[in-house]
Amino acid sequence: MTLRRGIGGRWCYLLNEWRYRSLRALRHSLWILLLPFSLLLCASQPLPQEDLNLIKRAEQTYGVRAGKRVTSWRMLVMETKGRALSEEKKLERVNNFFNRMRFIDDIKLWRKKDYWATPLEFLGAAGGDCEDFSIAKYSTLLELGIPDEKMRMVYVKALDYNQFHMVVAYYETPSSVPVILDNLIGSIRPASQRRDLVPIYSFNGSHLWLMKARGQGELAGQSSRLGLWNDLRNRMTSGRLARPVVNLDD
Repeated sequence: MTLRRGIGGRWCYLLNEWRYRSLRALRHSLWILLLPFSLLLCASQPLPQEDLNLIKRAEQTYGVRAGKRVTSWRMLVMETKGRALSEEKKLERVNNFFNRMRFIDDIKLWRKKDYWATPLEFLGAAGGDCEDFSIAKYSTLLELGIPDEKMRMVYVKALDYNQFHMVVAYYETPSSVPVILDNLIGSIRPASQRRDLVPIYSFNGSHLWLMKARGQGELAGQSSRLGLWNDLRNRMTSGRLARPVVNLDD
C-alpha cells in the first residue's frame, strides 16, 4: 500500500525519511552485533528444527543477512515463550522488533500494486509496507499465545498522509478501547489517542467487521471474503516464497 503524503503529512514523511536514512546503517550493524549473542543463546537453548529450517530457507532464498534477521525473530519468539510475560510486554517486544524494518511500497519491492507478504518474506526482503508490518506482528503475537479474538488488523485512513493504512488493534477485553500497533510511530497508544486514524474495516483469522466510528464495528461475515488474506494464508501453508525485485541489503 502506497502512502502518498498530503500537505499535513509532508513533515511527518520527511522526519521518517531522515530517521530511516540516519539509522539504516546502525540497524544493519545491530543485526550483526546481536547475532553472536543469539547464537550463544542458541547453543544453550537450541532452536527447534522447524525454526532452523526457516532460517535455512531464508538464507537460500534471500541471503545471509536474511538468515540473521529470521534467527533474531525466532530467538525472540523462543525467549518470550520461556518467560512469564504479560500480554502488554509481548505487544511491546513484537512491536519494537518489527518496527526496525524498512518501509517500502509494494510496487517498488514486488512490482505489484498490492502484495501481502508472509512474515518470512517480510524479514527476507528486509522491508515491506504497512500490511506486511501488521501481518508479521499479528502472526507473531498469535504464536506467543495472544488469543485471536483479542486482535484485529484494521484498515484505516491515515489523515496525515491522506492515504489508506493498516495497523494491529489489541483489545484487552471485548469492551475495552483497543491499543494500536503501528509502524508509523514507535509507541503503542490507545485508539482514543490516534485521531489521525479513521477506521474503515477490520478482520482477524475468523471474522470481518465494518467499522463504525471508533467502536467495535458491525460483524460483516468471515475474513475469508478478503482475497489477499486468502492468498496470504495459502502461501503460509504451502511455504511458497516470493523474491523481491530489489535487494534492500545492498
